[in-house]
Amino acid sequence: MKPTKLALLIVLLALLAAFWWLDLGHYLSLDYLKASQATFRTFFGRHPWLTPLLYVALYVAVTGLSLPGAAVLTLAGGALFGLVEGTLLVSFASSIGALLAFLLARYLFRDSVRQRFGTKLAVVEQGFAREGPFYLFALRLVPLFPFFLVNLVAGLLPIRAWTFYWVSQIGMLAGTLAYVNAGTQLATLSSVRGILSPGVLLSFAALGILPLLARKTLSWFRQQHVYRRWSKPRRFDRNLIVIGGGAAGLVSAYIGAATKAKVTLIECHKMGGDCLNYGCVPSKALIRSAKFLHQCRNASALGIQAVETKFDFAEVMGRVARVVKTVEPHDSVERYRQLGVEVIHGHANITSPWQVEVNGRTLTSRAIVLATGSRPVVPTIPGLQEVGFLTSETLWSLTERPGRLVVLGGGPIGCELAQAFARFGSQVTQVVKEARLLKREDEEVSQYARAALERDGVSVLTDHRTLRVECNGNSKRMWLRHENEDVAIEFDVVLCAVGRQARTEGFGLEELGIPMTGRKTIETDAYLQTLYPSIYACGDVAGPYQFTHTAAHQAWYASINALFGRFKRFKVDYSAIPWVTFTDPEIAKVGLSEQEACEQGIAYEVTRYNIEDLDRAIADEAAAGFIKVLTPPGKDRILGVVIVGAQAGELLAEFVLAMQHGLGLNKILSTIHPYPTLAEANKHAAGEWRRAHVPQRLLAWAEHYHAWQRWGV
Repeated sequence: MKPTKLALLIVLLALLAAFWWLDLGHYLSLDYLKASQATFRTFFGRHPWLTPLLYVALYVAVTGLSLPGAAVLTLAGGALFGLVEGTLLVSFASSIGALLAFLLARYLFRDSVRQRFGTKLAVVEQGFAREGPFYLFALRLVPLFPFFLVNLVAGLLPIRAWTFYWVSQIGMLAGTLAYVNAGTQLATLSSVRGILSPGVLLSFAALGILPLLARKTLSWFRQQHVYRRWSKPRRFDRNLIVIGGGAAGLVSAYIGAATKAKVTLIECHKMGGDCLNYGCVPSKALIRSAKFLHQCRNASALGIQAVETKFDFAEVMGRVARVVKTVEPHDSVERYRQLGVEVIHGHANITSPWQVEVNGRTLTSRAIVLATGSRPVVPTIPGLQEVGFLTSETLWSLTERPGRLVVLGGGPIGCELAQAFARFGSQVTQVVKEARLLKREDEEVSQYARAALERDGVSVLTDHRTLRVECNGNSKRMWLRHENEDVAIEFDVVLCAVGRQARTEGFGLEELGIPMTGRKTIETDAYLQTLYPSIYACGDVAGPYQFTHTAAHQAWYASINALFGRFKRFKVDYSAIPWVTFTDPEIAKVGLSEQEACEQGIAYEVTRYNIEDLDRAIADEAAAGFIKVLTPPGKDRILGVVIVGAQAGELLAEFVLAMQHGLGLNKILSTIHPYPTLAEANKHAAGEWRRAHVPQRLLAWAEHYHAWQRWGV
């Protein structure tokens, strides 16, 4: 804690201690007020201007320091000044005092609470940021909630001081009137509790519910406004229509069927979507074959002198196709029909918030989930269309290994495929317009990835902009610009891997007026609901992530909210989203990187463990890479983890589990990890954090203790 904060905290604690030690509380009791009423009236008569000022100052001090006695002071306002003047004085004094308590809590405790409970507080903060005035107003209207506690808690949340003040002033007015009015009848009161009868309390509670009811009513009117040009069917053929048979659509349909809903799944191309047919499955199969070749060529590191390898690239691609075929039944039409899902092959067009046309039929459903996925981005480069190119979708038709391959793009897909083809013997040039590879990773991770690719023979050209592509007979040439100089490279095949864009065209979204984000994904709220409450979106088409596991994660929320949202809705939890780049070595990440923590202004410290010290990694000739863990200063709570090394994606799972369930590094350190395994690296990383946070003063005392023990006492 900063010296100024510590000094202020000490002063406040001293004042509170003095309040209790000197028994000043008895001056703020009902008995003392009733006994001294005549004296106060006499003083007020002699000092008509000074008395209100002293009263307001005392009230502000009591509420600002969260001392007991505000209720009695409010009664005193009614007894001394009457209903009108007393209400005015109490209203402003209580609001100013509440604001003071709010500011003190924010200044003294907000940073420390955020560091300790930041992840859990983030969800509350987001909700309070949107609806804070409604919630605060409700709490202020109900005297059952201790006002001093509301002041302190609100100080920790992202509500503006001015908003807090005016909402408090208005919200506390009803209670102020009740107490001040009771104060005008002070002689008839026997206790403060006697002011509020059960009927009055119920009235206040009803007032407190009004803002929430108003919000619900406003939401209802918004829905009516959105639906005003559509005719809602009286009955629905089904509970859920899912458009898209990729990861998000399959999980949505599965959950719907598992909960006994009547579900229709519409897919216009291949079941399994991008992941099964063009992405995760085939690319990992290709990477595995390339890795085996690499291991054979480097067998001398294992004491094996010569390993001869011969391969037919067509057979390698045939194996990739077999792997896809083996996995295919998991996502097949037959399997989902057995689960009870109606599967239709065709192109879906949404004609109303409850109707979908497919193959000349009109289907009605209470809810619709859009899971139409994404497609590769093809950059606009003069001559590219004429020369021809491959994408991550068309790559798998190759039967001959490219002699000279140009990979456009420095993201995960580009890096993975560039390294794989280099290991197959292609002359690979990777062209990246950004200053470095993997721009979403920390710079040191990007450098590590670049070094790994270059060791395998990839020529990485960063900060190169593609100007045009030319074809002269059998010669293909690409012109690049780097530092105001034009550079030409010759190639046989171009692979476009510059990113993916959501599939949003051709499904009727334009006619419905469903808005898009700046990234051209469908705009959704925290519940994955679109402009229309009956239409949801998940997966790549909704963003913000383009991972199969994230699509499946979102699908649970979209389908559950679509089917059961009238009773309970769930906000999507993005607190621990992992991702892995399957280069060699792998790069795995969850939570914040250093780059992101700096951009967001989050305080952190870094714990680092070098995998080159790990016994199993040394035995496997895989002693390269590191684990980097971000934590709040002095705390073991995990903000983010980056792992670079063999099987980094597997090692990451333990940290994802820890972050998801609020487990710190001390819990990982106290968990037994089998020896010798790569997973021990996680425990060693936690041990590095613990070693850096051993209390040195305690160690000094331990040293003195052991020295004393050696005296034989």
